[in-house]
Amino acid sequence: MDNSMDNMLDMYLFETNSLLEQLDSILLNAEKSKVFTVDDVNEIFRIMHTIKGSSAMMEFSSLMKIAHKTEDLFFIIRDKGVETFDSVCSEEDHHELFNLVFDAIDFMRSEIEKIENDEPLTDNIDNELQKIKDFIDKIIVHLGGTTESDNSEETEKSDKDACKNLPDNSPYFIKIFFDEGCGMENLRAFMFITSVRDICENFTFYPTDIEINSETAQEIIDNGFFVGFKTKDDVDKSVALLKNQSNIYTYEVIENNNPKVESNDNVDEVTVETQKTVKKQTSSSAAATSSSSNHSSQNKQSLISVNLSKLDNLMAIVGEIVITESMVTSCPELAGLKLDNFTKSARQLRKLTDELQDITMSIRMVPISGVFQKMNRIVRDMGQKLNKDVELVLVGEDTEVDKAIVDCIGDPIMHIVRNSMDHGIEETVEERIHNGKDPKGRITLKAEHTGSEVIISITDDGKGMDHNAILSKAARNGILTKPESEYTKKEILNLTLVPGFSTNETVTEFSGRGVGMDVVKKNIEQVGGVVSISSELGEGTCTTLKIPLTMAIVDGMEIAVGNSIFTIPIHNIRQSFKISASEIIHNVDNSEVIKRMDEFYPVFRLYELYGLETDITNIEDGIIIWVESGDKSYCLFVDELLGGQQVVVKPLPTYLNDFNIKDSGIAGCTILGDGNISIILDVANLYLKAQNIY
Repeated sequence: MDNSMDNMLDMYLFETNSLLEQLDSILLNAEKSKVFTVDDVNEIFRIMHTIKGSSAMMEFSSLMKIAHKTEDLFFIIRDKGVETFDSVCSEEDHHELFNLVFDAIDFMRSEIEKIENDEPLTDNIDNELQKIKDFIDKIIVHLGGTTESDNSEETEKSDKDACKNLPDNSPYFIKIFFDEGCGMENLRAFMFITSVRDICENFTFYPTDIEINSETAQEIIDNGFFVGFKTKDDVDKSVALLKNQSNIYTYEVIENNNPKVESNDNVDEVTVETQKTVKKQTSSSAAATSSSSNHSSQNKQSLISVNLSKLDNLMAIVGEIVITESMVTSCPELAGLKLDNFTKSARQLRKLTDELQDITMSIRMVPISGVFQKMNRIVRDMGQKLNKDVELVLVGEDTEVDKAIVDCIGDPIMHIVRNSMDHGIEETVEERIHNGKDPKGRITLKAEHTGSEVIISITDDGKGMDHNAILSKAARNGILTKPESEYTKKEILNLTLVPGFSTNETVTEFSGRGVGMDVVKKNIEQVGGVVSISSELGEGTCTTLKIPLTMAIVDGMEIAVGNSIFTIPIHNIRQSFKISASEIIHNVDNSEVIKRMDEFYPVFRLYELYGLETDITNIEDGIIIWVESGDKSYCLFVDELLGGQQVVVKPLPTYLNDFNIKDSGIAGCTILGDGNISIILDVANLYLKAQNIY
């Protein structure tokens, strides 16, 4: 597949996924209000029409047919009137309609996943089509209207009427509509005609005075722009041109199977006996919209869709610029020299570099609402299957996070919401009422910024976790590492994050397979985050995810141990201070503890953890850094602080994965201004390494 086809496929996938998400949102809101509005029906019809056209253009037959049949369904509802439809259809009919459209969305989404994974599409979709057709037939009976085939004939007749008065007898037509609000439709049509002249000798178009008559713009908006061709080859070449044109909303190839041709080739009238739609295309106007000087869209916002890999490359280049700028301004050869102009220029360069970083990072930031909104569907579907009435509350869905991180947290959040629905919310309404709760369960998704992190909490008001049951199950599974009596409540809850742990005794559609929360923990840790759980029996459960806003560039504190330099992310540091030997408390196992703010924290000597040589071994000669990550808080003893610096996180070579580098408390590395390499510490995993050593 060449680049142009790759770009078209990427745009198709982007647009179709966006449209399916819009459909989910429209249907969920309509289902809550138990009725479709006129706007809902029009929007669903438009979306299905768009998916049908773009799928036909890409030759994805299964998607095109499902979208087409669903479009037919909403054509009938729109044509007969929403109020009429509501008046003749029962509550069961409405419920069936919602399920039918949700099933169609799920089918199309599964086909999209196959396209993304380069898998063959479904060949036989007769069963899916028949379900929609059966419902269409049912509501036609309710409405007392014509059959589905009659509706198809009406649609064909309307297309025929739109073309029959064209002063043309061409065997083929292309009917073109431009993006709504793009402006200057007549001149856009003329530009297309100019391109067609380079590849075709014999063709016609209507309206004919597009170059000189600006009033034809409205005619094109209302009826479309028609181009007639003598041969199928000319049509194909012109369609290829259309695919590269901007602001094309849809196009339709209409075949005139029996044109009325005059002997002198002067045609007064064209009678189209039969027409068939060959292909329709919808451009990704939602993904790339250009501003126009047209009076109706002077304030139209300019948006552009960019491949994420290009943003990754941009971020990498910006990172290299940051490193290079630091290397230039920190060059040892400049030490001791009085260079006022250079210093001034260096400050300006640093200012511009910081602005470039901020802009580049902001481009990658996207609202978390996309992930949150998808959970509405999870709650809706599971609620129906488990017979649980549950409300999903979204808070802070406008919170922005790096796109790469958003892509990684969708599955973990889905697992947690599933657990809340399956494990958390009580099985029956009677049980909730008996416990003094609202009959309707509630799950709350909340996101908020705290400095360089975003905190996402998933809270349910269900039955909570039974600490004794969790401990007993963990004991039966053989995953306890110490006597049961020594486990705190927090440690017991953390057992649910261990691979293979499940409180469900039986396998259901949603849980009991021993896979779930361990996947959550693994995925969140891969993006530098941590998971914590809190729960009280009878009062519900809260799972909290603490995730960095971005993983590319972080504010770090440089520290030295012997000849080695390490970087600790600033957001992990609570305090740094010097202490006297008398402040250190020695346990019976010779481990060291220090008291801060009425709490006791272990002290780990970094040179011992990594076996480094250093002259600073006396506790009074070095410095203590109090760090924390999630529920882990402790102190590190190091030689000295070198100062803060914004660093670019570089991943370690993949072959080092065989040595469990991450489990050793190493998150990556960075290049310093003097060209040296600094190891970036993973505060959470460093604690686990220390626990194994001391």
